[in-house]
Amino acid sequence: MSDTQTAPPAVSAVDAPHRELPWRSALRWESGLVIVLIATLIFAGTQSSDFFTQSTMFYIGLNMGEIAIMALPLTLIVMTGEIDLSVASMLGLAGTIMGYLFEHHWNIYLAMAAALVVGAVGGALNGALITRLGLPSIAVTIGTLTLFRGLAEVILGNSTVGGYPLSLTKIGVVPIQGTQISYSVAIFLGLAVICAIVLHATPLGRSIFAIGLQSEAAHFAGIRVGRIKFWLYVLSGVLCALAGILFTLKNASARFDAGTGLELNVVAIVLLGGVSIFGGRGSIVGVVLSVVIVGCLQQALTQMHVDAQVQNIVLGGLLLVSVIVPNGGEAIRRIRARTRRRVPA
Repeated sequence: MSDTQTAPPAVSAVDAPHRELPWRSALRWESGLVIVLIATLIFAGTQSSDFFTQSTMFYIGLNMGEIAIMALPLTLIVMTGEIDLSVASMLGLAGTIMGYLFEHHWNIYLAMAAALVVGAVGGALNGALITRLGLPSIAVTIGTLTLFRGLAEVILGNSTVGGYPLSLTKIGVVPIQGTQISYSVAIFLGLAVICAIVLHATPLGRSIFAIGLQSEAAHFAGIRVGRIKFWLYVLSGVLCALAGILFTLKNASARFDAGTGLELNVVAIVLLGGVSIFGGRGSIVGVVLSVVIVGCLQQALTQMHVDAQVQNIVLGGLLLVSVIVPNGGEAIRRIRARTRRRVPA
């Protein structure tokens, strides 16, 4: 018998996230989210007799549609280990651009197209600063959060733009015919299916996982790390601009401060959905479940006449739990690794 041992086959960074034991898949974060969703529905039903009605389901979708749309590109960005905190400001800037151009006699559809272009440019700015200059994404997107909101205020000031075609403003407040589903939720579900297929069934999705797990290893494996991150930020800008258009039509008005503070909701939904803040772990299914949980919880609290500030406290608590519980083990491992490196041999 030979004394030499054959080394185990190496697992590439691209394949690593997909090698999972069956018992682990049964205990995934999404299973816990299903239990939380059931508990939320029971709580809402016992606290409000009007919760399980068709109108309530419609209003949940109406309140969550634009937030859910912005959560999809942020999910992909966080999967790579980055962040985008400028999502709500881009929503406000896109709505401002559309309103300003419409007020100056542009065709409404051309104004919408211009808003989407602005979203792409804003996303490209984030992506270039992060991937080309190597700046930290949290610092860059905090800066562009302020920049986008400031530009919107300069363009519109304190004025409000209205008078949009009735056929379009109905999209925001009327469900799809024959259903209780709002148009924004229908768009979100369609985009969620596309994102799920890309993330979980394509080489690009495997590359996103690999970048989040180990960016340098992914780079040496031939993955275009910088290019993928750049285009994810462009996608985020475009979809946030789309959310801004829908948000403006829903309210039948454009203001520079539209969507202020919604970035907290978007980040909370992504992290509650099980996406690791360190990157490399998460799923679109978890984010969809998170959207439903947060929407039902907020609607139940509203029907219970709970103050908006208290609702923000609840949302902040969910954000902390969604960071600590799924990422606690990873944080401890990283701290231990740093400690070992500091201890002399």
